[in-house]
Amino acid sequence: MAAQEEAAPEGGVAAEAGRTQYVLAVSWQPGFCETRPTRKECVDQAAERFDATHFSLHGLWPLRKSYCGVEAELKTRDRKGDWLDLPKLAIADETAARLLVAMPGVKSGLDRHQWLRSGTCQAANAEDYFALQLRLLDQLNDSAVRALFADRIGSEVGEAEIKAAFDRSFGAGAGERVRMRCQTVAGRSVITGLTVGLTGDLSGKADLQGLIQAAGTTEFKCAKGIVDAAGRA
Repeated sequence: MAAQEEAAPEGGVAAEAGRTQYVLAVSWQPGFCETRPTRKECVDQAAERFDATHFSLHGLWPLRKSYCGVEAELKTRDRKGDWLDLPKLAIADETAARLLVAMPGVKSGLDRHQWLRSGTCQAANAEDYFALQLRLLDQLNDSAVRALFADRIGSEVGEAEIKAAFDRSFGAGAGERVRMRCQTVAGRSVITGLTVGLTGDLSGKADLQGLIQAAGTTEFKCAKGIVDAAGRA
């Protein structure tokens, strides 16, 4: 597969059925690239890049819906994983420039895949879909959660600390709406990203705190892991 797709969220994001409507998936790119170093978005990773010290976009997924109104031939092409062969997105130049920084997987066509599989089920066009994600990512990266990860690069961080950082930034209980993804690399548990449950109206000026608070709770899964630095360990 050409880019950074991971397990689909259905059936494991929220413990309270019917409450969580969407999942915001973000990557800790240095950890992700430890597991897939040959990906286009990983071969040129550097310490001075945005994704070395900030969360980056993976996708925004509606639960139990995918490929809404997408023709069968295009769906088949998408599922083959050669995402750069998919149609280029019709988005503003400014949005495209921001997305290239915030979503390194654009280099592998991740943006085109995410629009077809998930965006078609929740937004009228790709511009609205990604502009929303960029707003939500900004709120996460301006929070105590990103500060915690940036401060602990090269060290281990655990469930209690991450949940507490979510609670400080997004209200009591916010950490119970989060799941952490880790993968073992050379005997080390490396954090590759987070998924955050959301519920509510995603139109207009969506507020991350309100969307998190309205979602159902979930199991954190990975209890602790290394906040990897950019470059191979």
